[in-house]
Amino acid sequence: MPILYLRRLTGLERSLRSDIHLGLSLSFVAGAINAGGFVAVNQYTSHMTGVVSAMSDGIAMGDIRFALAAVGSLLCFIAGATCTELMVSWARGRQLQSEYALPLILEAVLLLVFGFLGGELHEHMGLFISFTIMTLCFLMGLQNAVITRISNAVIRTTHVTGIVTDIGIEFGRMLYWNRDVDKEDKVYIRANRGKLALLSGLLFMFFLGGVIGAYGFQYIGYLTTAVLAAGLFLLALMPVIDDLFRWVRR
Repeated sequence: MPILYLRRLTGLERSLRSDIHLGLSLSFVAGAINAGGFVAVNQYTSHMTGVVSAMSDGIAMGDIRFALAAVGSLLCFIAGATCTELMVSWARGRQLQSEYALPLILEAVLLLVFGFLGGELHEHMGLFISFTIMTLCFLMGLQNAVITRISNAVIRTTHVTGIVTDIGIEFGRMLYWNRDVDKEDKVYIRANRGKLALLSGLLFMFFLGGVIGAYGFQYIGYLTTAVLAAGLFLLALMPVIDDLFRWVRR
């Protein structure tokens, strides 16, 4: 049943299947926001490795404003992850089914705000960067913390460098020639094909989301976020409804 599937996707009753499906969905959203955001504001917002490098470059070149802009992006990403942890901890303390769904609801709301006010937000500055970039970095931190929390740091949706590195490791294990080593021996090197499939899926979904997000922002503009927000609302809806019914019965 679709309702049962959606309930397990973001609810407390977790399974490996639901973690994988949620990770793939959020990876698509992250790719769309990251690439679409670049079309809108000419900056990637999930790439914290590049942001920290920009801080170093700004300091080395004496461009303090450039370095402070990178600091602002980093702080917003951290703030998003912090917000997720606060929301999850708050919901857990009240035994809510929606502890993982609430951050996704917030992400969907902020996406709508970005979609309808993105152009105006980009004209105003805060933390040395525009409010548009602040919002996008916050969203990336918020979302990445959700799936990291759910999967115990097994799945990430914005950290593509780590995904590609792990894919390379698994390929190395797959290509390694176990000469004169029995398959039952502890030193036998074997690839985790399930992990490789998951990592490849996350990478592909991030890429696919990026293509669709970039095309969307190029041809229909900020309204693209309404579609992404609707998808996030759908993913997070059932646990929230369960908590509302539980509250009404009380």
